[in-house]
Amino acid sequence: MPVLNWLLKSHCPSCAIDSQWSDLARLPHPPKTLAEKIRTTLDLYPCDLLFIHRDAEKQGYDARREEILTALQNITSPPAICVIPVRMQEAWLLLDEAAIKKAAGNPSAADKLLLPKAGRVEQIPDPKQILFDLLRDASGLTGARLKHLKLHKCVHRLSTLIDDFSLLRGIPAFNRLESELLQTIQTQGWI
Repeated sequence: MPVLNWLLKSHCPSCAIDSQWSDLARLPHPPKTLAEKIRTTLDLYPCDLLFIHRDAEKQGYDARREEILTALQNITSPPAICVIPVRMQEAWLLLDEAAIKKAAGNPSAADKLLLPKAGRVEQIPDPKQILFDLLRDASGLTGARLKHLKLHKCVHRLSTLIDDFSLLRGIPAFNRLESELLQTIQTQGWI
């Protein structure tokens, strides 16, 4: 997730970063429980710092954090950071108009997009749908061409196009992530 690379580079500029995304769904027998997923991830992707992502959604931040900490209890793990957006992670991609237009393939689109305010993204009930709608609007496409717009590819591209995630500061879930990362960096003596 580019936001994590950005945070690491922002707070630990002298550290070499070689991030890996653990896609366990492609395994012949994917692990089921969170603890199994963490163990398998650590076996396949040894690391110095582990980020564990869980959308809070209906369970809420505290319940998701407890779920992660419980899963880690019997696992020998490097330092682990909880990444828990209150809604889906797509909510964190709703704030950069230029990047949304570029991801939709129409960087010079003249129409202004109706983006949510940063302080409200955690209250949006379905941020993925809002993001898809914004990408459709930004594309400028209509009819059959709009129907063939690959929205999931656009979302992936969008996450790589944002090079400054500082707009996320002020969102409580992001602030907790950044605070936990800073504490871990200091505890590990990486700065």
